[in-house]
Amino acid sequence: MNKIYIPENYKPVLDAYDTQRAIAYIKETFQQEFSKALNLKRVSAPLFVTESSGLNDNLNGYERPVAFDIPAVGMDAQVVHSLAKWKRLALKRYNFTVGNGLYTDMNAIRRDEELDNLHSVYVDQWDWEKVLAPRDRNTSYLADTVRTIVSAMCQTQDTLRSVFPQLTALPPLDGEVSFVTAQELEDLWPGLSPREREDAWVKEHPTTFLMGIGGALKSGRPHDGRAPDYDDWDLNGDILLWNPVLERAFEVSSMGIRVDPTALDRQLTASGCDERRALPFHKMLLEGKLPLTIGGGIGQSRLCMLLLGKAHIGEVQASVWDEQTISACQEAGVILL
Repeated sequence: MNKIYIPENYKPVLDAYDTQRAIAYIKETFQQEFSKALNLKRVSAPLFVTESSGLNDNLNGYERPVAFDIPAVGMDAQVVHSLAKWKRLALKRYNFTVGNGLYTDMNAIRRDEELDNLHSVYVDQWDWEKVLAPRDRNTSYLADTVRTIVSAMCQTQDTLRSVFPQLTALPPLDGEVSFVTAQELEDLWPGLSPREREDAWVKEHPTTFLMGIGGALKSGRPHDGRAPDYDDWDLNGDILLWNPVLERAFEVSSMGIRVDPTALDRQLTASGCDERRALPFHKMLLEGKLPLTIGGGIGQSRLCMLLLGKAHIGEVQASVWDEQTISACQEAGVILL
């Protein structure tokens, strides 16, 4: 069953029209801030890829892509789950050099998503990818990049509040980033679920980068699922911010230094996905024919939710919802776009 939660006495800070204006302002401002800080150029990206290319992200491995045939080319296509692999291939095709990268609007349909305040079948992100030198495949470079993205979020919030002063009623973002690993959280709270550990930590550390996601922890279970063929599980993480409206940890970005041939070889075996070695993308990577990169996705609707103090993602994006969600929002005066 889908989940819906409306905080007691919740009232949106902005009305429906100002919300639409503010969404446009956030998207325009943030992409300028973070692309300039990370030295990224905007490119166009596909909504779908061919099934045989191996470029689609399989997320946690059980989600079904939206697929359709294209008679004119004699192939089947899949709507992207993310652009994690496509971006890396694009960096090679477009001859990007070390220190330079790309960003794009990523729009996806995730048909098997469980719907709640934060999750929709429609996903909109800024996907980005940047070429690395071998010396930069380390946690120090990863941490510096995280701080740069958080700084762009804070700058966006500052300028947004100058245009919509009503938003100063909301707590500001904390620009100081706390770094913690998934294993450290499991050691602190072995009896809690991963979600409960995140909430406990981020409540005290409102801007956190949670590192080391995908590989098995000491318990034998991963903190969360992560495909084996894009992030290096030892050099990745999620940016988590405390959401004062929902009173919980709130993921706004998943990112990491990408697999090199050694990490890909190790993670394909660990996840039981050795058959992917024959796919074109994976063969190129294993043969060292793709650049070393760092990249991720930053949720557009998630960031808008947080900066506008919204309780439900449907307040900042147009999607399809079940009757229970629609009725609960109507009763609470929450306008779904």
